[in-house]
Amino acid sequence: MLRHFTTRLLSRSIKFRPFSTNVAAASAADDAFVKAWRSTIPNLEPPKTPLSFMQPRPPAPSTLPSKLTVNLVLPYSSEFSNKEVDMVIIPATNGQMGILPGHVSTIAELKPGLLSVHEENGVKKYFVSGGFAFIHANSFADIIAVEAVPIDQLDSASAQKGLAEFTQKLSSASTDLERAEAQIGVDVYSAINSALSG
Repeated sequence: MLRHFTTRLLSRSIKFRPFSTNVAAASAADDAFVKAWRSTIPNLEPPKTPLSFMQPRPPAPSTLPSKLTVNLVLPYSSEFSNKEVDMVIIPATNGQMGILPGHVSTIAELKPGLLSVHEENGVKKYFVSGGFAFIHANSFADIIAVEAVPIDQLDSASAQKGLAEFTQKLSSASTDLERAEAQIGVDVYSAINSALSG
């Protein structure tokens, strides 16, 4: 009986669901609402709906792109915008995460650590203190960081001094607030030291 079931199962034609490249982009206007409005009140222009203010979803490419387009944005500036790179490695809260062209859509929280931008002519490394990364299906990545400093601008002696200072504050903290602030300092300075040594 099992043999008959497996032969019937394998002999059936298998239907695959469409890839995201075959799915049409969302329409920019709420067509059903506008049509209903015009049939009810033809002499008055229909009001704007939230959907009419949104940009249509860009279609995913049918072939895998060779480059990843990255935006690194800080609260006070844009480190780079629409930069085409080979790969980006981000310090996500659940570990290091590599982003290549064609990566699945993802939102990741960043922890203090090393952000590596891999290009044809080398690797640029930044220390980020936290933030979020938004990876889109069309090989775009938006990285929003609180701080991003090129790794060559960090001083190892100052990082060691800061780690020692916050470790001492953590051991002498008497309140939960002091303990939490000291722990954040220890985490950040430990990540800076780790980024400088690795």
